[in-house]
Amino acid sequence: MASISPLTGNLGRRRAAHLLRRTSFHYSRARVDELATQSAATAAASLLSLRNLQHSQPYYDIPGTTGVVEAIQWLIPTGQTNPGQEFELRRNVTSWWTHEALSDTGIGHKMIFFWHQFLACDIIAQNHATFFDYLRLLRWGALGNFKKLATKIVTDNTMLQYLNNHQNTKNSPNENFAREFFELFTIGKGPQLVEGDYTHYTEDDIIQAARVFTGFRKRTQRDQYDPETGIPWGTTQFSQHDTGAKTFSSKFQNKTIAGATNAAGMYTELNTFVNMVFDQPQVARHICTRLYRFFVSPKVTPEIETDIIEPLADTFRNNNYDILPVLQQLLSSQHFYDADDSDNKDEIIGGMIKSPLELSLQAISFFNLAIPDAVTKNYDHYIRFYYNAVFERMLGLANLLLFFPPDVAGYAAYHQAPDYNRQWFNATTVIARYKLPTMLLTGKRTIGASPNTSIGVQLKIAEWVRDSGVISDPEDPFVLVTELLQYMLPEEPDTERFNYFYNDIFLDNLPPADWTYEWQNYISTGKGEEVTIALSRLITNVMFSPEYQLL
Repeated sequence: MASISPLTGNLGRRRAAHLLRRTSFHYSRARVDELATQSAATAAASLLSLRNLQHSQPYYDIPGTTGVVEAIQWLIPTGQTNPGQEFELRRNVTSWWTHEALSDTGIGHKMIFFWHQFLACDIIAQNHATFFDYLRLLRWGALGNFKKLATKIVTDNTMLQYLNNHQNTKNSPNENFAREFFELFTIGKGPQLVEGDYTHYTEDDIIQAARVFTGFRKRTQRDQYDPETGIPWGTTQFSQHDTGAKTFSSKFQNKTIAGATNAAGMYTELNTFVNMVFDQPQVARHICTRLYRFFVSPKVTPEIETDIIEPLADTFRNNNYDILPVLQQLLSSQHFYDADDSDNKDEIIGGMIKSPLELSLQAISFFNLAIPDAVTKNYDHYIRFYYNAVFERMLGLANLLLFFPPDVAGYAAYHQAPDYNRQWFNATTVIARYKLPTMLLTGKRTIGASPNTSIGVQLKIAEWVRDSGVISDPEDPFVLVTELLQYMLPEEPDTERFNYFYNDIFLDNLPPADWTYEWQNYISTGKGEEVTIALSRLITNVMFSPEYQLL
């Protein structure tokens, strides 16, 4: 029986590492050790807050000038021309978010990405500035009230453009946004009962919802702000709003929503509509199922629906759709740690395949790579490292084009049955995934165009082992391999597997004393060629291993 009951006792290293891998793109031994001393409830609570940003917005080095400026101020509210091509500024926004995700020691950016793949739009829908506002909106709602976020997304400039609601008028209705609001964003599409009836809503409900959404328009200038979020938003054109009453089907208790009589009334009408949708219990079930598949497992059995999803949905509804109590309950549960049955190693921990974001950012943070500064080394930071190396090669070639979801349903690995996260690992993506350790160790692109070009960072593995504090006794090869495997793999290997990494890979079947001698020689002389060869061989093979691909 799956149990949502809280896990008791301190987490310990194994469970703390599991919690951190699943909830944060930033993974380090120090953070794992800190969480290991805490209970599941305390550890979860410590993750469930937004951390301060490293930079509130990206920086841009205008060609032909001597200074570096905050890129977003160059967006057109005052009518000036952008200092560079839209493509260049788009790269900066993507790289800015990726750096913030890498730096975030909490769950904030994992939740921003959850909402992005749930309320999906792409970065070219309008321009880099409105997409920056969209990301800010997702951050605003990441750990807040989902009902509010679902309402705010209606007037987000990027979403208005992406799903064509800016073309939705009383005389020429466009149903795209209304359809996705039901099917993807809130209540979910159930089995089709008859033509036009999708269990939780009907085709006529889509028509009525589209009428509610008529007249909401994108702004061409970012000069008006949502009074609650402080983020630029769209506008209303009351002359294009359908002012008639909207009557919904029995799925929504045949509710009639009175039409607005002025522009301000359009927001009242919108809020009434959102409340009507969120009054349906299926909304909470749908969101909690998506949360479960994102954080726990794609396998949602009838037992999971009854024992896990329903209690989470009850918590969601009872807290008026605040997300924090749901996350606290899920991440503190026995089930999340696979501690609700007799075999605590068969289902959850190590039970999902890392996305390219988790694979790359958790490696970069674990090895604490020194990222070039965004201001003093602007090009190296935004373009050479984050865009050319991380976005194009570590993510793009591994089938995650960040902020370019293939369609409005988001990235297939998060929603497409039956494969779900298995889609991250296939014949197309495997080369990029396996090039990651080589890319980090050589500091070169190693794949795609110009593979020998520098990525702006390099993992100097001997120095890292010496200075990072991750390995308590680098001179002892057994300790070194043991501690690396403990923190790099989701489960400790059995004796045979450990000996493979220890004897065959690291020691190359030489006596342990040989490593101790070479390490002592490195410490005394600073010449690290021999130890670098052995360490690189170990790191590469660990990161090549099937276990390392798991979350």
